Amino acid sequence: MKLGGVLNHRLSMVIAEMGHTDGLTVADAGLPVPLDVERIDLAVSPGVPSFAQVLEAIASELKVEEIVLAREAFDLNPELLRTIERYYPGVPTTAVPHVEFKELTGSTRAVIRSGECAPYANCILRSGVIF
Repeated sequence: MKLGGVLNHRLSMVIAEMGHTDGLTVADAGLPVPLDVERIDLAVSPGVPSFAQVLEAIASELKVEEIVLAREAFDLNPELLRTIERYYPGVPTTAVPHVEFKELTGSTRAVIRSGECAPYANCILRSGVIF
């Protein structure tokens, strides 16, 4: 048994398979998931697990070089920005309109669905390299 980090076997596998610039979407409970993208549903009930809890677990295992957010989050969910900065300090962010963000999820390796119910609590993590 793993000692810590990501215990969900599928999420752990997706992270291990990621290469440079691959995307991984961390989503709230309401973000639509494209039919051709793998959905890893961690949601148990509203708020469980939270976006922050999922991001914290992923941060322990995935090197990230860029984070993509919906531009609307800056006004409607400033807590999201503080959460991202806590787990990925100094990582550059790119803001796009929410409609474009949803389109970008279609090119990510998977969408990780949390139980988060705050507006625009979504991001795309772009994998970096460790060398």
